[in-house]
Amino acid sequence: MARRRKLPYILNDEEQKALLGVFNTRYPTGERNKTIIRFILDTGLRLSEMINLKWNHIDGNLVKVVEGKGKKDRYVGVRQESLKMISHWKKRQQEALEKKNCSNDDNLVFTSLTGNKLDSRNVRRMIYKYADKAGIQEEVERHYTDDDGNELEDTYKEKKVTPHSLRHTFATDLYRRTKDLRLVQEALGHSDIATTEIYTHVAPVEVVEAMMNFRD
Repeated sequence: MARRRKLPYILNDEEQKALLGVFNTRYPTGERNKTIIRFILDTGLRLSEMINLKWNHIDGNLVKVVEGKGKKDRYVGVRQESLKMISHWKKRQQEALEKKNCSNDDNLVFTSLTGNKLDSRNVRRMIYKYADKAGIQEEVERHYTDDDGNELEDTYKEKKVTPHSLRHTFATDLYRRTKDLRLVQEALGHSDIATTEIYTHVAPVEVVEAMMNFRD
């Protein structure tokens, strides 16, 4: 019997733009939440890695992911647009903390406005909320696949936009651009390249040329 696998949902360019366009960045939380989503889309960090990211882990356009899954450190590159957003959020974070006479004792990049570590469930709900506001969130029925990417009869239901689907979107876009599975493996922090091979099934050849200018 073939092993059942879930092919990840991938956000297309229009869905990504719609999601990033719904935030009111006049408010610090709006800017923080938009930056979180942009950062995952541009780096492929896991939700837990993003929540635990510290300011001293960002050095220029490199981010050190400390003890990711499997207790393995790795480095990922960050686009200039994301760096600008991160830099602006840092100022807003500091202003909010000073206003409330609070501190960021753990030096975390993403915190509440009182300096507390974010709760993963709340971040997940935030992503659901804004995906729904953008009109791109729905529960879809999808087919399990085998290891070769062939659809099986069994189905499952899931929300389209989740922290994991943002990570999958990054990985698929990167594979479409580079066609380098090892590079995607390193970027995602997969210990086994077999885990990364799923992206060869979700990146059809006909769209590769359209992705050559990866978000430029």
